[in-house]
Amino acid sequence: MSDEKKLTVGDEAPNFTVENQDGKPVSLSDYRGQKVILYFYPAASTPGCTKEACDFNDNLNPFKSAGYTVLGISPDAVSKLKTFQQNQDLNFELLSDADLEVHKAFGAYGLKKLYGREYTGVLRSTFAIDETGKVALALYNVKATGHVLMLRKLLGI
Repeated sequence: MSDEKKLTVGDEAPNFTVENQDGKPVSLSDYRGQKVILYFYPAASTPGCTKEACDFNDNLNPFKSAGYTVLGISPDAVSKLKTFQQNQDLNFELLSDADLEVHKAFGAYGLKKLYGREYTGVLRSTFAIDETGKVALALYNVKATGHVLMLRKLLGI
């Protein structure tokens, strides 16, 4: 399971169409000509994922100024994403990938280790995708806390 293909800089970002928190279809190709930050997180409304989402929300203006649209994606149901977005006052779209197809296409699902135990799950990962749909930055197994600041530094924002 840990042999899932990992994306690297220059790879074509896999296109997908999933529903957002409002049940509306969203495709990565909708953002051609724009830069996108796509981040994968395990579960809405958990402490780490809430901290990460709030960090992205607090940094939306610098990302927008640099031309980036932020999208969060998890295996959560649309209704759970809507509640999460409302409870945290998030000003960006949350995407539902219940069947994990998008996670797997990006290599953001695989073998994890926690306290010596191995299991399969969502690998907290973040991608910067350029205007042509190519991966500009691929970060796997990031920490929920502090990684938005690291991302800004790596992107020069």
